[in-house]
Amino acid sequence: MTPPLPYAVNLSILFTELPLLDRPAAARATGFDAVEFWWPFTTATPGETDIEDFVQAVEQTGVRLIGLNLYAGDMPGGDRGLVSWPGREQEFADSVTVAARIGRRLGCRAFNALYGNRIDGIDPAQQDELAVRNLALAADALAEIDGTVLLEPVSAIAAYPLRSAADVVGVLDRVRAAHGSPNLGLLADLYHLATNGDDLDQVIERYGDRIAHVQIADAPGRHEPGTGDLDLFGYVDKLGAAGYRGYIAAEYVPTGASADSLAWLPTTRSNA
Repeated sequence: MTPPLPYAVNLSILFTELPLLDRPAAARATGFDAVEFWWPFTTATPGETDIEDFVQAVEQTGVRLIGLNLYAGDMPGGDRGLVSWPGREQEFADSVTVAARIGRRLGCRAFNALYGNRIDGIDPAQQDELAVRNLALAADALAEIDGTVLLEPVSAIAAYPLRSAADVVGVLDRVRAAHGSPNLGLLADLYHLATNGDDLDQVIERYGDRIAHVQIADAPGRHEPGTGDLDLFGYVDKLGAAGYRGYIAAEYVPTGASADSLAWLPTTRSNA
């Protein structure tokens, strides 16, 4: 029998009622022992105090950081990553360096690199070539701490070119072919995949061995499980049967207070 998969919570989209540095303690108080964040700073090069404050907020609470986004630009303004954005290579590289430091301190080994939108006036092929180089750079740097670079499809952003699992795997294969980087994987966000029309059963069957991290939200709506039409727990079981042994990260917009939205959680919660 496949053991139940552990759950984690994304603290950049849940518990936003609280200041960011207070959220790890709130997650711990509700039973989680693992958390993830989008990039928790306003720039690619946060100051030493900002880095130390973030590390201590996680460390002193006793939760484990299991996922961290690399710097993705102005997310509220519509940016969705720097991986394929010409002219911003240094920012991306700087954020990789910071992420590696945080990962070394906190034991985080999964780092999500948002691909970036298509940019008017720039040849998509040029962006894709840059993406291959940037992903290889990140993979090489994060390999030093046994880290894995994640890449995900995204929905609702017309300019974001990676919409399916096949799109992502195609990029990962290009990086591997050009640079031999083994430590890259598909971030299977079940909400984004389903919203974009991917068949989740086929994704799990075809790409189960490429999935390095999983996030969930119900669809439509991107709210907690049970608010939409997806059989999320059925897919979680299928992921486990396919060999996935990582965390299932709750990355949804709660319909009310974050703590009140957690009734769907299995009683085992996140205790792996």
